[in-house]
Amino acid sequence: MSQKIAITGMGIISAIGNNVGENFISLTTSKHGISDIELFETRHAGNIKTGEIKLSNEALTKKLQLPEDNNFTRTALLGMVAAKEAVESAGISDVNEYKTGLISSTSVGGMDVTEKYFYTYEDFPEKQKYINSHDAGNSSLAIAELLGLKGMVSTISTACSSAANAIMMGAKLIKNGVLDRVIVGGTDSLSKFTLNGFNTLMILTDSYNTPFDNDRKGLNLGEAAAFLVLESDEVVKKENKKVLAYLSGYGNANDAHHQTASSENGQGAFLAMEKALKVSGLDKENIDYINVHGTATPNNDLSEGIAMIRIFGENQVPEFSSTKAFTGHTLAAAAGIEAVYSILAMQNNVIFPNLNFKTKMEEFDLTPVTELKEKNINHVLSNSFGFGGNCSTLIFSK
Repeated sequence: MSQKIAITGMGIISAIGNNVGENFISLTTSKHGISDIELFETRHAGNIKTGEIKLSNEALTKKLQLPEDNNFTRTALLGMVAAKEAVESAGISDVNEYKTGLISSTSVGGMDVTEKYFYTYEDFPEKQKYINSHDAGNSSLAIAELLGLKGMVSTISTACSSAANAIMMGAKLIKNGVLDRVIVGGTDSLSKFTLNGFNTLMILTDSYNTPFDNDRKGLNLGEAAAFLVLESDEVVKKENKKVLAYLSGYGNANDAHHQTASSENGQGAFLAMEKALKVSGLDKENIDYINVHGTATPNNDLSEGIAMIRIFGENQVPEFSSTKAFTGHTLAAAAGIEAVYSILAMQNNVIFPNLNFKTKMEEFDLTPVTELKEKNINHVLSNSFGFGGNCSTLIFSK
């Protein structure tokens, strides 16, 4: 059985675009989506910048042609937009024609609605319909319902590596013959809960995030959703499907170091990259570009940089960049949107710039790509590391 899993469709909505095409234009023109908060109430509005998608829930509902009287959360609506585009991109007319599943992921779930109505549920019974929308799995069921999917539906929540683990799980389900086709990815909306939580951890910047810069001060939170369609070799051959790219490697590891911080030697990241390379059968020299996790927090960038040096060797780290300066850190959706960006990089033979970089970190000799760069790219390694030490790496190949 082939080690590689075919990717036949992709969809995305983020702060830099409402579909794949718009995201690509923003990435190639250095148009970031970090801005002041406009769409939800918070005392931090005007003080903290985020990667906010400038479409209201009402606008998203209209875009999806859904009834106005629904109980969908913003997380679900964003996921619906991206998953719908992914399925259409894959040319799927009957989503149940083969053994098909959905592995979605989220960390915020329906918190944006819960925090809005929690104290008034007793007084406003008509708002109680949103109680069922709170749990993480509800957004997955909403996406499946929109797609008309009758097969397996599952939800993963491993913080910022969630979508990577959803993609990995989908690949394993295909590889083991459980499913023929899996829609995989993640979705997360902005909320006061996450904004206040990250602010309490003191890892938010008061300006624009600067990944891998010596003077980095922290991250900008963002919201997004992105999904891929994974299909078996059998389905691809039978349907004569166009393959966008292959998922050739994946690995997950936990450094069991701290609830929110990465280990000083990047052990989790090191093990995840090592496993992904082993699964892919590629040599480390085959990696042409790394889409780093690159959150612009002091701890993450140092830990990730050390791990890359351990894997590839001093002065041998492939060209790399973080795209989080474009979108903000989108939590569970991060690995999903960065999977789309990795595939776009290969399709167009370009490396997207690491915006806002000025000064190399003093701890090691690593400089990200800071301008759009043309390069023949056959293999991209993409890192996603979550709270609790959950580290995941994906490798995409032409």
